[in-house]
Amino acid sequence: MRIGVNALYLIPGAVGGTEIYLRELLAALARLDRENEYFIFRNLETGRDLVPRAANFHDKPQAVRARFRPARILWEQTILPLEASRYRIDVLFNPGFTAPVFARCACVTTFHDLQHKRHPEYFRWFDLPFWNLLLWASAKRSRLVLADSQATRADVKKYYPFAAGRTRVAPLGVSPDFFSLDRSRVKNFVLCVSTLHPHKNLQRLIRAFANWESDWRLVLAGMRGFHGARIEALIEELRLGDRVRLTGWIPRPELLDLYARAKAFVYPSTFEGFGIPVLEAMAAGLPVACSRIPPLEEVAGEAAIYFDPASEEQMARALQRITSDDELRAQLAVEGPRRAKLFSWENTAQLTRAALLSAKGEA
Repeated sequence: MRIGVNALYLIPGAVGGTEIYLRELLAALARLDRENEYFIFRNLETGRDLVPRAANFHDKPQAVRARFRPARILWEQTILPLEASRYRIDVLFNPGFTAPVFARCACVTTFHDLQHKRHPEYFRWFDLPFWNLLLWASAKRSRLVLADSQATRADVKKYYPFAAGRTRVAPLGVSPDFFSLDRSRVKNFVLCVSTLHPHKNLQRLIRAFANWESDWRLVLAGMRGFHGARIEALIEELRLGDRVRLTGWIPRPELLDLYARAKAFVYPSTFEGFGIPVLEAMAAGLPVACSRIPPLEEVAGEAAIYFDPASEEQMARALQRITSDDELRAQLAVEGPRRAKLFSWENTAQLTRAALLSAKGEA
């Protein structure tokens, strides 16, 4: 079978967890599948390194830049269907929410979340109409929809009921690198890996941290996002400049080093489709405290402690527990990796490959 991969959405270092998803999934597919041919349609910002160096994976760069979103969307809807026909693609896999409506081949599309429906207030007014139109059209057009979690599948059923019977869950995975980190250089800081977006709830976390009497530090690692300026202003207002560090986007080796040296992990998000950072922290053996929301409960199970993301008081108590309760810390350090081993990119790849074959009618 000839499988196309629509990677036009990818902007290295600027799309968060969906970049991790695509890179890890392609690598796992290359290890799993030596039979089918994969054609990776990438943009000008994305390098050749996205494409696995396997004989059945083919690099098909496109003359468009994803940073100029109107051009990327226009290319995806007009030129990509022609490219798919040119390379005789049987199934086009769309790992970043949107599919070309007029592609002649079958489509499989991943919905990582439906935040534009659940929390439209987090979107810029000029972006929201395009999210509504393009995702509705993608759900309508795709032969199968992949959801990262049962929570996202439930949202697809609620907001796109016509696609409910065509939606499958393919949970995400975690790199083996996190299980083998050297934790001998642990320092007194709490790590939070998150883009600085409104739904990540970082302002409440910073206020809770300010009310927690300790000499610990908080490290926020992730892209600047829409709330970057507000978060910086809050840190200055609360005079936390010497205790709270914003790293911005950092390369993967530096991120792994933070996971290796952090003493605990916190994740206060009010909305997620899955929650890769929580899974990574558990795999690294970090005591984890996170929001009690369905996707994170799916991921963490009993291997984390939970708090109400609307309660700064509960958040502060959770910070206290994961940093000072030695018995709890030891328990989570064991249960976290055990839980994380239930999630692998190999499993994601197997479920994705099965969906692609099924869409073509070969499963």
